[in-house]
Amino acid sequence: MTTHQYQHKVQYYETDQMGMVHHSNYIRWFEEARVDYLAAVGLPYDQMEAEGIGSPVLSVQCQYKSKVVFGETVTLHVSLLKYNGLRMTIGYQVLGSDGKVRCVGESGHCFLNREGRPVTLAKVKPEWHAVFLQQLEKAETTDR
Repeated sequence: MTTHQYQHKVQYYETDQMGMVHHSNYIRWFEEARVDYLAAVGLPYDQMEAEGIGSPVLSVQCQYKSKVVFGETVTLHVSLLKYNGLRMTIGYQVLGSDGKVRCVGESGHCFLNREGRPVTLAKVKPEWHAVFLQQLEKAETTDR
């Protein structure tokens, strides 16, 4: 699944009274990793927005496998799972510093113009569409 890796060092404020990372923070890490991934493939989110394209979150799902604690550095593996020009699904796998899977998840997104209307990247940004197709192919090849 891996096409991009992002590391995050767990901060004290991300933990709860039980000394574990609070579940809501994993979703924040997904966003950090997604923004980093997009920049790494040449589509920085701020550039996308400056050019009039937004990509809101439509859905998020997260399965927690084991706890993460303060001071641990986790690695998020990020991959484009689905893409059709209008929508995309990004997959995440969070690994602890020991290499064990702590969490897996996905987020679903669409593409909107400044007026909030759905757009197909193949029509409005064919060069971006090509990048996403390339990333999808790369992720599918890695899965084999």
